[in-house]
Amino acid sequence: MADKVSVQLVRSGSGRPQSHKDTLRGLGLTKLNKVVTLNDTPAIRGMINKVSHLVKVVNEA
Repeated sequence: MADKVSVQLVRSGSGRPQSHKDTLRGLGLTKLNKVVTLNDTPAIRGMINKVSHLVKVVNEA
């Protein structure tokens, strides 16, 4: 089974560059404080790093 990572949106994407908004949408983060669990892949890690100032990694399995 692949490792999982849970990510929470802690700051709004409003007023951010379109690429940041698109990245949040790609992660499945649409509302403030929403938590999503994703497969821990290099692509997902790169997306998290791109918007690291807007999200928080809740737990790593």
